[in-house]
Amino acid sequence: MLTEQNAREVIGTTAYSTDGEKIGKVGQLFLDDETGRPEFVTVNTGLFGTNETFIPVSEAEFSGDRLTLPFSKDAIKDAPNVDAEGGHLDRAEEERLYQHYSMSYGTSGTGYSDTDRVSGGNRTDEFVGDTRGTSGTVGTDDTFTSQGHDTSGPTTDEAMTRSEESLQVGKTSVETGRVRLRKYVTTEQETHTVPVRKERAVLEREPITDANIGDATAGPDISEEEHEVVLNEEQVVVQKTAQPVERVRLGTETVTEDQTVTEEVRKEHIETDGDVDGDVDRRV
Repeated sequence: MLTEQNAREVIGTTAYSTDGEKIGKVGQLFLDDETGRPEFVTVNTGLFGTNETFIPVSEAEFSGDRLTLPFSKDAIKDAPNVDAEGGHLDRAEEERLYQHYSMSYGTSGTGYSDTDRVSGGNRTDEFVGDTRGTSGTVGTDDTFTSQGHDTSGPTTDEAMTRSEESLQVGKTSVETGRVRLRKYVTTEQETHTVPVRKERAVLEREPITDANIGDATAGPDISEEEHEVVLNEEQVVVQKTAQPVERVRLGTETVTEDQTVTEEVRKEHIETDGDVDGDVDRRV
C-alpha cells in the first residue's frame, strides 16, 4: 500500500485502474495537512497526458513503479475538475472528489483537514506559476491553453520528439596474420646414363705370306720373348656446381568479399492514452 514512507516515490510512476488498465503517469502527490498521510495523487490523462485528474489513494497499492488505484478507468476519466490553487486542496474540493468516487468523506483515515501538494526528486517547482481554474488552463470548461507538461522531466511544448537509432557501418584495417619466406635444403637422388669406352686385348692371327715373311723370320729361329699392349678405358667423373634457377618474393593482393553485419538499434514509439478519436492511429 501507499505509506508515508514511500509516498514521494510514487511521483512519476505509472497508475493503473483496479482492473489493470493503464491510466497514465502520476504527476503530483497531496498529503493531509494534519496527519501527513497521502490523500490524493494527480494522474495525467487525455491526449498526450494534458488532463490532470485527482484520485484518492487511501486504498491504493504501490509496488515498484506501479500504482494500482481502487477505481475503474471510466470512473477516473469522469472525475470532476477541481482547482488546487497554490498547490492546495480545500475541504469543499476534497468532499466533491470523495462523493464522485463513492467514498465517505472523512472515513478514509485522512481526516477532515485540507491537503497540500508535495513533490519528489527534482519535481519541486513543477507547477509553479501555472494558472488554473477560471484562467482556462484546467477549469470547468475543460479548455487547455498552456504548454504541454512532461511528467518525466522539464516542461515542453505541445508535442514530444520521437527518436530512433540508425546503424552506421564503416571499415577499418586490422592485422589478421603474417607470412614468411624460409629457404631450406633437401637432398635427392639424380641418375644420369653416360656412355664410356674401354679397351680390351684381342688375339689376332695372320698366316705367313710373301708380304710378312720378312717380319716373321727377322728374329732368332727359336727364342722366348714377351710383348705387351696397354689397355685404356674411360671413367665417369662427377662434378657439382650451384647455379640460380629462379627468384621468389612475397607480395600482397587485395580481394573483395561481402560480409553481412547485424546489430540491434533502438527506436522510440509514442502511443496515446486516454480519449482519442477512433479514426486516429494511437501508436507512432
